[in-house]
Amino acid sequence: MKSTALVTGANSGIGKTIVSRLARCGYDVAINYREDANFAERLAEELQKDGIRAISVYADVGISADVDAMFEKIFSSFGRIDALVNNAGVQVWGPLLEVQEADWDRVVTTNLKGCFLCTQRAALRMREQRSGAIVNIGSGCNKVPFPNLSAYTASKGGIEMFTKSAALELGPYGIRVNCVAPGAIETERTKNEVADFVKSWSSLTPLRRIGTPDDVGAAVQFLLSDDASFISGQTLGVDGGLFAQPRWPDSDYKF
Repeated sequence: MKSTALVTGANSGIGKTIVSRLARCGYDVAINYREDANFAERLAEELQKDGIRAISVYADVGISADVDAMFEKIFSSFGRIDALVNNAGVQVWGPLLEVQEADWDRVVTTNLKGCFLCTQRAALRMREQRSGAIVNIGSGCNKVPFPNLSAYTASKGGIEMFTKSAALELGPYGIRVNCVAPGAIETERTKNEVADFVKSWSSLTPLRRIGTPDDVGAAVQFLLSDDASFISGQTLGVDGGLFAQPRWPDSDYKF
């Protein structure tokens, strides 16, 4: 029987690439979306043309009823869940003193509560199967705080500790839980955040380039695979060394 993977927030950017990679390496895939149903459905259809079993499934991952309905559709279509990638996320830019409560709630509910809800629902079925793998998508702010992104930073920091806690509790059921923390990755969204995103971030990154969604997808694919069968509770930075470097007081030292 083929393995089934659910990727949340999978109809654009990094999520779309993760879905495609997992599908090409043999998974049946569920493509979660909250917006742009047409794109998610087209992606599923493209994969189906290549003989891959794929479905698109709506859910706002921060709403428990939506999550329950999403998993019901997955189980009715595939009968099982073997891999979960908690990728859905939003962010709101703004100084801490100006952040609106509604914006804070939206970010934390989607990013952190959504990760909890999907992990819990998936793990209940994985427990019955006595196997499964979960990867949560973190951020560079797992290591360092991002200014003007207080809600996002708090949510991603929470995801890292939730990853560790879930790994401890779910390990006895044969379920592994890890986190991937991307650095500067070129996507449709990030290209609009900084005037020259590639130049700005590649000059700061020790490997002297920015990352691609495929760099992140490769890390996720590895952590879901049997090659990572003894890895759990860990955060893997996919950042070209960006967030490993300290700030040195010697101004003559250049990375």
